[in-house]
This record gives sequence, structure tokens and C-alpha cells, in this order.
Amino acid sequence: MEKDYTGASDEELIVRLQDGETGITDYLMDKYKNLVRSKAKSMYILGADREDLIQEGMIGLFKALRDYDIGRDASFLTFADLCISRQMYTAVQASRRKKHTPLNSYVSLYSDVTEKGEGGGEETELVNVLRSLSDRSPEEEWIDRENVELLQKTIDKELSGFEKQVLDLYLTGMGYVQIARVLGKDGKSTDNALQRIKSKLRRALGADGAAAREKDKKLG
Repeated sequence: MEKDYTGASDEELIVRLQDGETGITDYLMDKYKNLVRSKAKSMYILGADREDLIQEGMIGLFKALRDYDIGRDASFLTFADLCISRQMYTAVQASRRKKHTPLNSYVSLYSDVTEKGEGGGEETELVNVLRSLSDRSPEEEWIDRENVELLQKTIDKELSGFEKQVLDLYLTGMGYVQIARVLGKDGKSTDNALQRIKSKLRRALGADGAAAREKDKKLG
């Protein structure tokens, strides 16, 4: 007869799992499979196959079950979220190196991405996420399709490798604290990188963008 684990906390179940009780692994893997699918959906914009991401996420979930330390780590959900994200992003990076694909060929600024807030997920265009990097008013920092190529060149040429990683994960809806955990960096350096990214993209959308639009007007 299959046991009912619904009344026990994740942490209690992990302790019982570590003590050799069978059946708990399958129960927790099934319980968190929707978390894996949700994270695969958000990371899909980075260019990986969604089914491959789900598979990697389930590997990350299994590692979380194996490695969770109730006396050292935060809640199991927080630890599992980190393990899943890190496993998926590592897979994305490995795939990218294998394909030798530059950043500006796998991120479409007008593709749909998921911005996750407390109320759930909302589909939006990636260009709107980039727009949120600016602290100017909507009238001052508008982005049209003529700016897309400028933004892609800025990302490719002006951002360091670490900054590109931070931007990658920021665009999946992560905050800088979670980004820092996934990349194994401290929060301050990650937040500083995000501020540099904002500055560089703001500059591209500001003076450079204005100059490009003025040039287009003269040519027209």
C-alpha cells in the first residue's frame, strides 16, 4: 500500500529519506515537477530545448534531495529552487559553448518571456524587460524596433562575460539575490554587475540611440 506523505513537511521527509525510508524520493520528485516545468519555461528564452531543460531540472531536483542538509541549508523549497536553476543554467552554458552561438543570435528582443511576480506569471516581450532596466520615464526611454540592433550590439560588445550571465538570468525573472546564488557569487558583486548593465544599456538607449535617430531623420 502506497504511503500518504501529505501531512509531513519536506524537511521531515528528507530526514526520513536519509534514514532509508523508500517511496519519499518519488513523492517529492512528483511534488516539485511543476516547479521544474515553470523554471524551464522561463529559461527557454536562453536558447535551450525545453524538454532538455526539464530533464536537467529534474536532475537538479534529485541532487537537492540527495544533498539537502536540514541543519545547514534554508528550507528545502529554497534549496531545491537553487539546485534546479543552477543545473539548468549550467546546461544552457554547455549547450551554448558547443554550438558557438553568440548572445545576439539566440535572444530575440521581441520574443515572449515570463515575468514572475507575487501574483503569478505574466507574458511580456523581452524588449519590455530591457526597458525596465532604465529608471527614466516611459517618454524618455521608449524603445522601438530600430533600437533592437543597437541593443544587441551593446550586449555583445560592451558587457563582460559575467555581466552577460547576470543579464541572462535577470531576463528569466530572477532577482539579484537568486542570480548570485545560481552563479556562486556574492550579492554585492552581482548587484554591482546589474547596475553596470543598466548604465551601459541606458547609455545605448540614450545618447547613442538619440544620435542614431537624428541621423535617420537627416537621411530621411
